[in-house]
Amino acid sequence: MDTLKKYEFWFITGSQHLYGSDTLAQVETNSKMMVAQMAADPAIVATLVFKKLVTTPAEIKKVMEAANSHENCAGVITWCHTFSPSKMWISGLNLLNKPWLHLHTQFHRAIPVATIDMDFMNLNQAAHGDREHGFIGTRLRKSRKVVVGYWENQSVREEIGDWMRSAIGAQVSRSLNIVRFGDNMRQVAVTEGDKVEAQIKLGWEVNTQPVGDLVAAMNEFTDADIEAKVAQYRAVYDFKTDNLEQIRHQARMQLGMEKILKAEKAHAYTNTFEDLHGLNQLPGLASQDLMASGYGYGGEGDWKVSGLVHIMKEMAKGGGKGTSFMEDYTYDLTEGKELILGSHMLEICPSIAKDRPRIEVHPLGIGGKTDPARLVFSGKSGDAIVASLVDMGGRLRLIVNDIHCVEPYTMPKLPVACAMWQPLPNLEISAKAWILAGAAHHSVLSFDLTAKHLRDWAEIMEIEFIHIGKDTTINSLKQELFLADLAWKLR
Repeated sequence: MDTLKKYEFWFITGSQHLYGSDTLAQVETNSKMMVAQMAADPAIVATLVFKKLVTTPAEIKKVMEAANSHENCAGVITWCHTFSPSKMWISGLNLLNKPWLHLHTQFHRAIPVATIDMDFMNLNQAAHGDREHGFIGTRLRKSRKVVVGYWENQSVREEIGDWMRSAIGAQVSRSLNIVRFGDNMRQVAVTEGDKVEAQIKLGWEVNTQPVGDLVAAMNEFTDADIEAKVAQYRAVYDFKTDNLEQIRHQARMQLGMEKILKAEKAHAYTNTFEDLHGLNQLPGLASQDLMASGYGYGGEGDWKVSGLVHIMKEMAKGGGKGTSFMEDYTYDLTEGKELILGSHMLEICPSIAKDRPRIEVHPLGIGGKTDPARLVFSGKSGDAIVASLVDMGGRLRLIVNDIHCVEPYTMPKLPVACAMWQPLPNLEISAKAWILAGAAHHSVLSFDLTAKHLRDWAEIMEIEFIHIGKDTTINSLKQELFLADLAWKLR
């Protein structure tokens, strides 16, 4: 199973030399025991490493510089077992450019009423030391996650694990390359955006690859290469068509796109049916299978949703429920039973399928090209989110809506993959809030992630975050958007 264990999180314990060598030895022993036990818990989704007990400004600076330069270090977790004077941390924290979690806990659970003495007090001062540590984080205006509670509690470990996913999302974001096969769909507003700002804030490199280069790459593959890819399709999908030629053509397109993506070290891409020069159809099955392997995809040239698909897929590794590119397509407005039908022309990821997907060939209806092969399936049911990343002009905004997916209706004449959901708190308020927030018609649907994961990711990336959930009201949302506009203009 693909996991997140290649990413490391460095656990750094703070203290000072005031208490003597015996106390420092005990602090280190306690810290190592805590880390070993937490690291063994499945809730800790990445590799947790006890890195160092730090007691001087030089030690803190050195370990933070090492974290910055370590390729697999996705974040640091700090804890002050004793009192660690906060001026010691200034240089190191100012240098730190990896996500930071401040764990406010203590080694013992309860106060040992009968035996507590000054030696115990000097050793166990997290309530004291961590507040000093917290002050310097706030004084430096340093973004960080604060987790409070006993380190053996499952809720504490789950909160740390959830934050790890968000921090890994930041790590992935800062090295993400996105290929645009052609330009955006003409006259569409939301697919536009400031690619320079996206690189500054998110780390994304977004560049165009001519469609003609894709055609040339496709033609490099032999019939044997194509048949091998078709055999891979047979292993995971049911063939419900005799039109093998269209399936082979999708295989050729997939191999061509993958060749370019690997050459560009890119993990996300876009295309549009309005820019297919030299291609005889839009990639359907090809894009769906690429998404299933972890690539991000955006329709109509929407590079923002493409990047978000890949990042959320990486954050969700090990969850196994599914994450996909999505689009709101049409509503069921039956009173009291309102639902959203989500789909796209072709490109919904099979990771969210309820049952084994089917390969079918049907006319597309737009684009003027031949009939593409695509995967057809119904999405699974369960709690999920949809997320949209938009450019507000001067800043990026991430909007997340909590949803509950239901089993889609049986629609025998609709030859696409689809999902169906009830948005929270209901369709009326959700749709009003989505529209007022400026969220796109493109989104990412995930059964594995929650709004909490994306809120933490947005805070790490220093972008705006809007959450639409069961407690959302339109008046409160309008107030939030108004205040956000003022605050972000001052940043």
